[in-house]
Amino acid sequence: MGAGALRVGGITAFTATDFPGKLAAAVFVQGCPWRCGYCHNPHLQSRQRGPLSWDSVMALLERRAGLLDGVVFSGGEPTMDPALPDAMAAVRQMGLAVGLHTACIYPRQLKAVLPLVDWVGFDIKAPFQDYQRVTGVFDSGEPARACLEMIVASGVAHECRTTLHPALLSEADVEALAVTLADAGVRNYALQTFRAQGCADVALNAAAAAVMGAAALERIAARFEKFVLRPA
Repeated sequence: MGAGALRVGGITAFTATDFPGKLAAAVFVQGCPWRCGYCHNPHLQSRQRGPLSWDSVMALLERRAGLLDGVVFSGGEPTMDPALPDAMAAVRQMGLAVGLHTACIYPRQLKAVLPLVDWVGFDIKAPFQDYQRVTGVFDSGEPARACLEMIVASGVAHECRTTLHPALLSEADVEALAVTLADAGVRNYALQTFRAQGCADVALNAAAAAVMGAAALERIAARFEKFVLRPA
C-alpha cells in the first residue's frame, strides 16, 4: 500500500515539543481501537477517511525544506494504518528524521516500522493486568507488554509515558508500574498529569486531582536515567 493511502486526520506544521531535540511537523493519523477516557484526540478514534491527503502533507514538507528536522507520526494510533511504513519511508527519503507516538497496540505493525524510526514516544497506561480499566478493552495489556519489550530490545531512542488520573491509577499502581518498567529496561520515563483539554469524559474531568506525593515521585525518579513529571 502506498503512502498516499495514509488516513491523515490533521497536521501541526511546527512543533518543538513532540519530537525531542527536533523542530518537527506532527502528522496525526486517523483511527484507534481503544477508548481511553482521558483521550484528548477523540475525534481521531474513528478510521474514517481523514480531512487531509498525504499529497498535501508532502507539499507542506517540501515548502518547509531546510526548516524542519523531522516528522513525528501521532494519532489516533498510527501503527494501525497499513500505509504508515511507506509514509515513513517517504519522509526519510526527504532527509528528515522520523518520530513515532504509539499506544503500543499492534506489536506486529510496530515491528515493521521500528527500523524506520529515529525516536519513539510510547504510552504504558497502567499495570498490564489493569489495562482494561483505562482502555475499555479486555486483555489490552498483553500487546502493550509485547510492544514495550520490542522497543527496549530495538535500542531506538525512546520515552515511555504514563498519564496520571486518581480515578484510574493510585499512587501504589504507579509505583508498581515504574518498577516493572525499570526492570524491563526503560531508561527514560515521563509521568503526565491528566489534562481536561480535549477530554470528552465528564466524570474524569470532574474528578481530576493530584495522584502522586513527593516521596513516591522521588522513589520513581531514582529508578530511571531520565525522569520528568509533566504538569497539566
